[in-house]
Amino acid sequence: MSMLLRTKPLEAIMGESVETGEHTLKRTLGAGSLIALGIGAIIGTGIFVLTGPAAARYAGPAVVYSFIVAAIGCVFAGLCYAEFAAMIPVAGSAYTYGYATLGEIFAWIIGWDLVLEYAFGAATVCSGWSGYVLSLGQDFGLRLPPELAGTPGSVFVLYNGNWEFLGRVAKKLAVLGIDPATLPQRHGDFNLVAFLGILLVTTILVIGIRESANFNSVIVAIKLVVLVIFLAIGGATLLHHPELPRVNWHPFLPPNTGAFGSFGWSGVLRGAGVIFFAYIGFDAVSTAAQEAKTPKRDMPIGILGSLVLCTVLYILVALVLTGLVNYHYLNVPDSLAVGIDATGVKWGSLLVKFGALGGLTSTMIVMLLGQSRVFFAMSKDGLLPKTFSNIHPRFRTPWISSITVGLVVAVFASTIPLDKLGEMTSIGTLLAFIIVCAGVLVLRFRRPELARPFRAPFSPLTPILGILISLAMMLGLPGETWLRLVIWLVVGMGIYFGYSIRHSKLNKSAP
Repeated sequence: MSMLLRTKPLEAIMGESVETGEHTLKRTLGAGSLIALGIGAIIGTGIFVLTGPAAARYAGPAVVYSFIVAAIGCVFAGLCYAEFAAMIPVAGSAYTYGYATLGEIFAWIIGWDLVLEYAFGAATVCSGWSGYVLSLGQDFGLRLPPELAGTPGSVFVLYNGNWEFLGRVAKKLAVLGIDPATLPQRHGDFNLVAFLGILLVTTILVIGIRESANFNSVIVAIKLVVLVIFLAIGGATLLHHPELPRVNWHPFLPPNTGAFGSFGWSGVLRGAGVIFFAYIGFDAVSTAAQEAKTPKRDMPIGILGSLVLCTVLYILVALVLTGLVNYHYLNVPDSLAVGIDATGVKWGSLLVKFGALGGLTSTMIVMLLGQSRVFFAMSKDGLLPKTFSNIHPRFRTPWISSITVGLVVAVFASTIPLDKLGEMTSIGTLLAFIIVCAGVLVLRFRRPELARPFRAPFSPLTPILGILISLAMMLGLPGETWLRLVIWLVVGMGIYFGYSIRHSKLNKSAP
């Protein structure tokens, strides 16, 4: 048991943070780049992918409340992340923090959980990204066979001579009084666009962190402009057609159907648990701590700054989207495209779709970056094979880790339905937040003398609330999602006791 709970000395971790040379990560990121990384991850998934499905399946227009609940939980967790990231500026994020405070077994659990969070997260985003690519392609007359345009189980119907994703044309068919069951149907087998999208992003990450960050910063600027345009066009439409929000926002909080999580306040809670995935950008910022120029100052700015800016935009976009389109018709992977199409402004539709593509691309970059850096940290500690910590001599990136992660995520994105991916990512994220908040409590008790460039205020209240709110949102997720999490952790324990515990550098060096 003592081996399992042995912690990695903070002095050793801090020594890694000041290493230099061609076999180390390059420090090139400032506060602006870190905020852009956070915005790149946060704005994209929630706005462009999950807002519509969360409204359609769980909360209706009250998905706005879900965003507020999720944001409150994020604030407490974000403060704890900021304290750790400023104090321990190395790659690995919550994995490294757990290793320093709770012990190796907890570090492994959180590291394996982060694999779940980032891998399924990137796959979720890419699934939405492919939806926008296909939607944009249709605007220019370019189409793929249904078998290569969706994950297994997705339904396509033959409408107006073209195979259309049922979720996108459901509203139109309902207005025309056409029963989808009367139309010819085919099903998706493999999402080719999602597979190729992940490979493209992986290539960008292998080339280099500075190039990836610069590319991300440009995309972030573009998508912020696009979102402002969406809000302007959508807001103007709602003002000129006040009957739309009167109908679509009534009732703003749909009554519960009798099942937990199906609308009502329990639906708001479940919606918060699902869209919590949309806030993991600030978590991903902490994985780049070892590549920040002055992490003690810049990491808290990057984490908290991106969180605040994005929460405001989430709420505004959710209000406009549910005002433009009845929530029943938003269970699609490209809900913002459906919203802008409802305005009838053709140039606005094309612009938003291009912006969504850019936004989701930057989100994939940050998530895959985070995943490869967690692998890098675990490999350096001996918990994963040494090959995952190999640094490319020219690009100075963990290239083998990036390629391995990219291939696995590409398979996930092309074969697993969007809703399952999102729920798995959310429960993994929330578990990571709980462990980080607990780590702050433990380290405040065990090592109160440590220098903390940034301190989470109102401790121990802040980490305790972070734990409780995250746990409440986990409890709001479906039972089958919990079962998948348990299975994932059991597989992880098999790897740990079969390989990691015998190769752990910490255990090998212990007397």
